[in-house]
Amino acid sequence: MTSGDSTDTTGLEKLGAELSSQGFDPVISTSGGRPALVVSNPNAPALSETILTEAGWYWWSWAERICSTADVPGAAAAISRVLAQGSGPA
Repeated sequence: MTSGDSTDTTGLEKLGAELSSQGFDPVISTSGGRPALVVSNPNAPALSETILTEAGWYWWSWAERICSTADVPGAAAAISRVLAQGSGPA
């Protein structure tokens, strides 16, 4: 994956808004030189994931595709499943 641009940030902002509406705590971070969405479960702070965007896709931090950035609800559902293991957000 290469460095991000403004479209990466826009996709992360949309995903962050969707996850926030589901009770998660999303924060956009630019540490490391590229934007990333750090999402945590407020009921289980140890459950946290970093999400990136590249070439029209959302990616897990280990470089596995989640889904297209055109499918914000689908990406949010996939992330929600991972972060809700143990205890879902309020």
